[in-house]
Amino acid sequence: MLDIKIVREETEKVKTLLARRGKRYDAEVDRALALDEQRRALILESESIKAEQNRMSKQIPALKKEGKDTTELMAQMKALADRAKAMTGELSGIEEELRQVMLGIPCVPDESVPEGRDSEENVAMRTWGTPRDFGFAPKAHWDVGADLDILDMPRATKVTGTRFAFMRAGGAALERAFLNFCLDSNTKAGFTELMCPFMANSATLTGTGQLPKFADQMFKLEGTDYYLISTGEIPATNYFAGEIIDGERLPIYHTTNTACFRSEAGAAGRDTRGLIRMHQFHKVEIVKFVRPEDSMAELETLVAQPESLLQALGLPYRVVVCCTGDMGANQAKQYDIEVWMPSYGKYVEISSCSNYVDYQARRAGIRFKREKGGKTEFVHTLNGSSLPAERAIAAILENYQNEDGTVTVPEALRPYMGGRERITKE
Repeated sequence: MLDIKIVREETEKVKTLLARRGKRYDAEVDRALALDEQRRALILESESIKAEQNRMSKQIPALKKEGKDTTELMAQMKALADRAKAMTGELSGIEEELRQVMLGIPCVPDESVPEGRDSEENVAMRTWGTPRDFGFAPKAHWDVGADLDILDMPRATKVTGTRFAFMRAGGAALERAFLNFCLDSNTKAGFTELMCPFMANSATLTGTGQLPKFADQMFKLEGTDYYLISTGEIPATNYFAGEIIDGERLPIYHTTNTACFRSEAGAAGRDTRGLIRMHQFHKVEIVKFVRPEDSMAELETLVAQPESLLQALGLPYRVVVCCTGDMGANQAKQYDIEVWMPSYGKYVEISSCSNYVDYQARRAGIRFKREKGGKTEFVHTLNGSSLPAERAIAAILENYQNEDGTVTVPEALRPYMGGRERITKE
């Protein structure tokens, strides 16, 4: 959520920067400003009424002591009390409407973000590794997995529906090894591991920005206020919701491995095959809580963490900075890391790393004090995937497949698989 004070004082700049996202938000900004003006006018009137009530309350005892009639003054006091009560209701209604309008306005993109319409206009920053020359036609990961009998999507479709998977035997062992490798690497880099709930309430989802905008991407438990989480970012960020953090503790780093659940409404094409777009998948997330002046530098080190995992796994990748039209609605700046997928003949997103500045912190009420007795400020939050299991497994199966149908286990994962070097059909 944006700072209404900045919206009020830098209206045209805010409108201009928001328009770089490819859509004008002038109407929403103007509505927010109109509501803010009403809110401030009511607050001023309320303060004036309180001052008048205080003045009258001091007059009445003195008049009574002098034996004077206070009937008219008492009537005025009652009228003021009635007006104050009515104003409380008005103010509450206006503040709630203002909050809803502000929740619908996206984060202002950082001025360093390139302007563009969609992912085609993202800007490549760097690449690592060289795509392998196989010497044979590489298979898609769903075929590699099915031929080795380590990936079974038809049975998962029978049990649940489309876009679910069974990982079995060497495939299940590979995924378990991968998740432990990610968590170990993240904790060694200074991230504190959390085991989180896989469900969250609507207030929590509003805090991190999934609601109200992305309700169609969420699975809601009927008859409750609970939703299945779509990312570990949700519980790991809201860990400090409504709290004031001691500034000396910053920066704070979290990592968590959770199941993630997404409806993937509107998804189509090649990505709906295999492990790329699933309704349920596992993902290791990293989250940062930092001082505002440090957040852009912290974004660079955030991106470096999943990069280090891909390098350890020997998977070629590239890093792109997302343009304004492709960037998420809640982010001020976003990098995507894309891993090379041989069967696709292109790089495919495997991680997004973002700086949300104070956008999430304002929604979730996450603040800090630089010193005891000092003023409260909103922290800046950042998060990224480090890394998603199913997409990483897909990349490993494709990049490490052999002509005989087996898959070589990346060296970094072998200690987690009892030294196993190859996955073969069992």
